[in-house]
Amino acid sequence: MLFKIYLAKYVLFADGSNWLPLITDLPAVWVVFCLIEWLAPKRKFGAYLAADLILTCVYFAVIMYYKYFGVVVTYHALQQVGQVTEVQGSVMSLLHPYFLLIFTDIVLFAILLAASKGFRQWRMQLAGREPRRIVLSLFLLSITICLANVWQSRASMNELKKSENMGIIPYQTVEIAAGTKDAVTAMVTDPKPPVDVTPAAIDEVKGITEPSTPQFQGIAKGKNLIVIQMEAFQNFLLGAKIDGTPITPNLNELLGSTVYFPHFYQMVGQGNTADAEFVVNTSLYVPKHGAASQDFGDRLLPSMPRLLASNGYDTATFHTNDVKFWNRKELYAALGFGKYYDKQFFGDDDLVFFGSSDELLYEKTAAKLAEMDAADKPFYAQIITMSGHHPFNIPDRKIRFQLPERFQGTLVGDYIEAQNYADYALGQFIAKLKQSGLWDDSVIVIYGDHMGLPIYSLTDHEKKLMEEEGLIGREYRPTEMMNIPLILSVPGIQGPKVMPQTGGQADIFPTVANLLGVSTKAQVHFGEDLLNQSSNLLPERYYLPSGSFINNKGIFVPGEKFSDGTLLGFGGSQPAASDATEDQYNRALKLLDMSDRYVQSLPKLN
Repeated sequence: MLFKIYLAKYVLFADGSNWLPLITDLPAVWVVFCLIEWLAPKRKFGAYLAADLILTCVYFAVIMYYKYFGVVVTYHALQQVGQVTEVQGSVMSLLHPYFLLIFTDIVLFAILLAASKGFRQWRMQLAGREPRRIVLSLFLLSITICLANVWQSRASMNELKKSENMGIIPYQTVEIAAGTKDAVTAMVTDPKPPVDVTPAAIDEVKGITEPSTPQFQGIAKGKNLIVIQMEAFQNFLLGAKIDGTPITPNLNELLGSTVYFPHFYQMVGQGNTADAEFVVNTSLYVPKHGAASQDFGDRLLPSMPRLLASNGYDTATFHTNDVKFWNRKELYAALGFGKYYDKQFFGDDDLVFFGSSDELLYEKTAAKLAEMDAADKPFYAQIITMSGHHPFNIPDRKIRFQLPERFQGTLVGDYIEAQNYADYALGQFIAKLKQSGLWDDSVIVIYGDHMGLPIYSLTDHEKKLMEEEGLIGREYRPTEMMNIPLILSVPGIQGPKVMPQTGGQADIFPTVANLLGVSTKAQVHFGEDLLNQSSNLLPERYYLPSGSFINNKGIFVPGEKFSDGTLLGFGGSQPAASDATEDQYNRALKLLDMSDRYVQSLPKLN
């Protein structure tokens, strides 16, 4: 068990104290062992083996989950079990062979039980109680240490720090207890619309003032809206080159005539792509645990599709995967989309990962948009791409980028090949839109849904590749990992325009609504119009510890509390300590609380 504890420590808390697991994790194991001695003395070996298997599975799950998400997995992630078969390639790509050593003892025991009569006889001899006084003393000592660790870390906002200081097993126990308490509270509480959650109150907490006459208001009134959500597309790709060859030539060209926000950040949680769809269409925040599509899919959500439909728009969303994946069928009903087009519409031709390629997505979507354009009213179409999905091993027939040898066989190299293909397919779609006249008659929004290269998944060699001058040119940090692009093509706004303000996915809804001349003043939303605001405060969840936020200077990540937190400056800069304040920290937490209470108060669809 010590070996398993230290393997998890090596992956999750490499920089932490080597002695700490002896105080945090080992006592929790002793508690389990003492309970076995009390409750199952006659079947001791089987009980120990079962406990060993359960604890091993917990440590293994924690290790695997951290390698992609950078967070400590809890029982809440069991909601994701149904999605694992769809993304098994991503899961397997994270599996380092040495992780499997954690199961060595269990395999050996199984072999010995099957092959050794002497071992089976020894197992029977284990039956019997150990001296009660010794077991009781060890149990009381261990439970006291566990409770002390939990008590002193109970106020920490940082889940990683909390898990490190409590111990992985005690932390899991605390999360289960907290979840049970929340579930009981939800059952006995009659949710009512919170009177303190209003657009004016949100603006006050965010520290912004709405202009009386917003710039660009209604400049694209009556135009179509086409929103393109690009899978795992990070901002560093734009303008990046490898040995002089650009990775995204089509998007690079597009920047010359559009509005571009280089300081734009993901705001997704456990649901990744589906969470991005939720945030962009509602301007609300994701739940603390679970995916928005699963937790909020039964609610009547105030949303961009509903608001635009009430203003005469047809609405539709396009995704080549099965609509049941990530509970999207319920999510789209909750968001109020008029129609959805999924795998049934796109078919099984030209597959990449678990759906049709981006080329086929764009080809069939372009034809459907032409049909929608023939009607007498404007439309809102959201397009979800998928060919850039982790682990990025696209079919050879789709590879168009010649990687130098140092990038071959690496996650970074595979990512570049996949995103170069995504850029190529997007270029074809843009050409179709321009040829049909839809480009000039539509507001086009292009953004990434979430990061593609988790820092925690990269080897030292891959991190060095990211530091090359043509890519990041410096250390790859959360400021780059969380950074996604936002590009707007707006009839009536002449580009190129590079907007320096900080933004997040929750800001797309109010920004677009202003351009289309649709008012959001009566609608609760947590984003802001990026074309009319210069400051921003973005609370983050899941991929960063609770209490993290993004402001105009960088990304703040708390330690055990605000005072021992770290502010990571944009562009590798070294911001001053005063650039992130405790007031911003408290306001970010308040915004998350306001969003949670507001969504829970919304009526259910049925």
